[in-house]
Amino acid sequence: MARQDGIRITRRTVGALGVETGDAVFWDRDLRGFGVRVHASGRKAYVVQTRGLGGRLKRVTLGRDGAMTAEEARKSAAQAIDRIRQGMEPFPEPPAPEPTVADLAARYMEKHVEANCKPSTVQAFRGAVEHHILPTLGGMKLSEVDRSHVSDLHVRMQDMPAQANLTFAVLAKMFRLAEAWGMAPPRPNPCRSVRRYRETKRERFLSPEEYRRLGRVLAEAEAGRLCPPSAVAAIRLLALTGCRKSEIVALRWDDIDRTAGEIRIRDGKTGPRRVPLTPAAERVLSGIDRADGGAWVIAGQRPDIHLKGLDRIWRRLRARAGLEDVRVHDLRHSYASRALAVGETLPT
Repeated sequence: MARQDGIRITRRTVGALGVETGDAVFWDRDLRGFGVRVHASGRKAYVVQTRGLGGRLKRVTLGRDGAMTAEEARKSAAQAIDRIRQGMEPFPEPPAPEPTVADLAARYMEKHVEANCKPSTVQAFRGAVEHHILPTLGGMKLSEVDRSHVSDLHVRMQDMPAQANLTFAVLAKMFRLAEAWGMAPPRPNPCRSVRRYRETKRERFLSPEEYRRLGRVLAEAEAGRLCPPSAVAAIRLLALTGCRKSEIVALRWDDIDRTAGEIRIRDGKTGPRRVPLTPAAERVLSGIDRADGGAWVIAGQRPDIHLKGLDRIWRRLRARAGLEDVRVHDLRHSYASRALAVGETLPT
């Protein structure tokens, strides 16, 4: 590489430069260390060469001629030379891209929800994030989201008040944590002043006749192997104990105290508690085949995991019983209102 001295680097002089073979650097006579490298192919690039602290020589390419002008290259060169001589990198680190709502959501789920919440809560919050927050706001920078965006989302969800309230509780928490984590500067939460929808509490209680129909369908399912026996047992225990679905499917055999006549719920929604073990529920437990000494009362396809997909199985069974509007959770409501009748109308 040949070295050429003593030109004033401008658009005109750079345009006139050329070499027949190889390449050469033409140095500027006014700004020492600033030059332009010219190749025989016609390609030209602005460069800097100077010594930093300790006398170490540093060479840097600023950019291609055409992508930047000679004047832009001169300004960049002056800054780079000054930084190198101070012992710094020739170019400052580019600012980190501003996080988006999707970035915040990923951190919120991993660092807050999955680290602190129960699996059922994780699932509910993930649904709010993936189905409602991200499709609408995911690509926006945090600083771009204001109350109008939140309000628009709120209005679109007015037909699902419970889900809307959950979604906005999640979103408000996300923005509070964004500030705490340093992902966004302090500012008013964009979810402020968004009023919760009034939720109409849905209550559905099974009648004695409906219990009888359900009992017949469960017996048919058990006899005809229409679903796993553990699913039938789970549904019966839901109706006979008043426990939550998450509590029943997570039940272990060492949670059953037959001597005391109770079920120990280790990690219920309201904390640990004990549930009386009725004779009807005891008969259900006695009929469960504890294969291979598995730990789970409601075992899955393998004895080392508990049953998954009970909601899907329930939808199939309730249709056969003509109970299409009954949710799994309604069995818990019905137990509370008709605890005495359940044992008589739901054969075990």
